[in-house]
Amino acid sequence: MSSQTGIDVHEELAGAAVTPLHKVLGVLITLITLFDGYDTFNPAYVIHYVMKPWGLLPSQAGLLVSSGLIGFLFGAMGHGMAADRFGRRSTLLAGLWIVNVLTLLTALFATDFVSFCILRFITGLGLGILLPLGTTYINELAPPRVSNRFSLWGVTLGWSLGGVFASLVGVFLTPRFGWQVLYYVGTLSIPLTLVVHAVLPESPKFLASAGRMDELRALLSRLRPERKGVYENAPLRTTEEPARHNTIAALLAPRYRRVSLTIWATAFLSLFAIFGLVGWIPTVMIRRGETFAASFGFGALMQATSFFGGLALAMLADRGIASTPRVLGIWFVVGGLAVGSLVFVNWHGFNLAIVAVAGFCIIGAQHVLNNFTANSYETGFRASGVGMELGVGRVGAILGPYVIGLLQQATGGPEPVFWAIGGAAVVAALVIGSLAMQTSVAGVGLAAAE
Repeated sequence: MSSQTGIDVHEELAGAAVTPLHKVLGVLITLITLFDGYDTFNPAYVIHYVMKPWGLLPSQAGLLVSSGLIGFLFGAMGHGMAADRFGRRSTLLAGLWIVNVLTLLTALFATDFVSFCILRFITGLGLGILLPLGTTYINELAPPRVSNRFSLWGVTLGWSLGGVFASLVGVFLTPRFGWQVLYYVGTLSIPLTLVVHAVLPESPKFLASAGRMDELRALLSRLRPERKGVYENAPLRTTEEPARHNTIAALLAPRYRRVSLTIWATAFLSLFAIFGLVGWIPTVMIRRGETFAASFGFGALMQATSFFGGLALAMLADRGIASTPRVLGIWFVVGGLAVGSLVFVNWHGFNLAIVAVAGFCIIGAQHVLNNFTANSYETGFRASGVGMELGVGRVGAILGPYVIGLLQQATGGPEPVFWAIGGAAVVAALVIGSLAMQTSVAGVGLAAAE
């Protein structure tokens, strides 16, 4: 730990105005997570084209979505240790290059069920880095007073736009060029990666924890140019500690155990619901009588409303109007009850409204849960904390499309789909809401999130 004299790095970052550099770096993270969202959701638009040619059962078709999520699981859970040890920038770039190369290979060489699933699994290893590490980076860059909103604009907007973009490509280009066009379009991430190489600096809080003070001075001078002269002459101090060798043990230490287990359980249930719904919504809606274009458009609608739902929740959290776990619980329960109502009603206007509510509440809550997680841990294992949240959550995401496929296979109808998804969201509300019952959230490491 550094000396207690000199300029406090955390106070400097917290007191910074949102500068043009903050905005440029936020836009870069937005574009990175746009391709993450695009690549995560585009397999849903492949199912329609390959089920009959490849002779797939519904449960196998679900694996087209789940295969990439299995890779995401390992990438998300493993990247945190690398990012906490070696830095956010280099780990993020490694994830981008994995996605770039494997996206192109999928377009060229995925010719059957097995080859598609293998290539998607490897792609998922890279995708498992981008979203959690983008969330970590934004939270270490933005002033705490606007961290939730900055994360929503810098991470969630990109991820939501990526899902909308996948839907648009699925609706307008796949009928003409085939499902492979989804992955050729995805290679547009390659020029973005070259820009990231040139522009993205290391996270300021990681530089502080690693003791790289010369680089930190230079970055602080760019983030707060009005204090450049002060940084050149005064010593810097920080309370951050270097990354621990066993970050998983740190997440389960007494101080953090309850919050970690609660967040992991909530993420599991939330992502089960999200990927079960997103992965099957086009196919299920076609079976309910919707047109091809309308059914594919439901995915875009969910992604669009998710941003606004997350933004509304983030504003409540930043303003301290209510505790973050409490409002997360409200969002999840409303979304879950809405999805459950699809069991009883089926007409076009109602379907549109409920899908919009599901995106606003369930996916919107997941975005804020990611940011809540990042704010719940110290820098030395923050990336590991977010990675484990999304890694455990991806177990639910993997099971979602597969279980939904099995339910349809067993029952012959979509109704159990909505029961399962709605029920998972309601249970997620109860789990995360349990944290709101604590009299002192700060006592378990959540003060920053509140």
